[in-house]
Amino acid sequence: MQIRAYAYLMLTTLLWGGNAVAGKLAVGHISPMVLNAGRWTLAFCLLLSISIDQIKSDWPVIRRNIPLLLAFGAIGYTGFNGFLYSALKYTSAVNGAIEQGAIPVLIFVLNFLLFRIPASKVQVLGFIISFVGVALTAGHGDLTALLSLRLNFGDGLMMLAVLCYSLFTIALRWKPELHWKSLMASLSFGAVLATIPLVIWEDANGSMILPDTTGLLLILFCGLLPSLVSQTLYIKGVSIIGANRAGLFINLVPIFGTVLSVIVVGEHLEGFHVMALALVLGGIALAEWGKPKTTAA
Repeated sequence: MQIRAYAYLMLTTLLWGGNAVAGKLAVGHISPMVLNAGRWTLAFCLLLSISIDQIKSDWPVIRRNIPLLLAFGAIGYTGFNGFLYSALKYTSAVNGAIEQGAIPVLIFVLNFLLFRIPASKVQVLGFIISFVGVALTAGHGDLTALLSLRLNFGDGLMMLAVLCYSLFTIALRWKPELHWKSLMASLSFGAVLATIPLVIWEDANGSMILPDTTGLLLILFCGLLPSLVSQTLYIKGVSIIGANRAGLFINLVPIFGTVLSVIVVGEHLEGFHVMALALVLGGIALAEWGKPKTTAA
C-alpha cells in the first residue's frame, strides 16, 4: 500500500509541476482567475457526467457534509490557487517556490499542535534536506543569492496560499467516507463556487483576459490533469500514509516544474537541477525511513 501511495504522490507532484509550466504558457492567453475558474468548471462537469448514479447513491452522506465538502474545495483548491496567482503579481517566482516549501513544515507543525502527531529527529532532518533542494532550485544553484531576497505584500499572499493548502491537507482526516467520484465532484463544485467572486474581481479591476486557442488548451490540460487526476491521487496518498509524510512530496513540485520547463519551454538543464532533485528525493527517503514507528504521520 505504501508503494502505491508513493506512486500516487510522485505522479501528483509531476502533474502539479506541469501546472506551473502551464502558468508560464498562459501569460497573454488567459488571465489567472479565468484559468482557475475554467479548470475547475471543466473538472466538475466531467465528474458530473460520469458520477450521476454514484452521487445519487451517496447523496445522504453528501447532504450531511455539504458545508465541509464545499469548504474543502473552496480553501484547498480555489483558495490556494487564488492566493498563489495573486501573489506572483507582487513577488518573484523564486520567493514563491521557496515559500511553497513551507507547506510540509506547516503541515507538521499544525499536526503536532492540534493532534500531537510527532515527527522523529530523522524525519525533521529529511524535511530540512528536502527544503534545501527546493531552495537550491529557487536560487539557481546559489544559496547565497537567497539572502538578497526581500519580502513584500505578495509574500504575505503566498503564505496565505501555503496556509490554505496546509489546512486542507490536515483536514482530510475528517473527509466523509465517499466514493472518489462523489468526493471529487463535491470538492470541485465547492471550487467552482469559490471562483465566481474571484473572476468578478478580476473583471472589475480590468485584468481579465478571455481564453484564445492556447488558453482553451491550457484549461483542458489543467482541468483534466493537475485538477482532476492530481487532486484525486493526492487525497488517496494522504489517506494511505498520512498528512505529514504526504505533504513532504510537495517539495518535488518546483523540481518537476523546472525539469518540465526544460522539456516544454526549452529552458536549460543545469547541474544544480540534478543536485536539487537528489536532495529532495533523498530528504523524502530519509523522512520515510525515520518515520515514527507507532504513530501514523
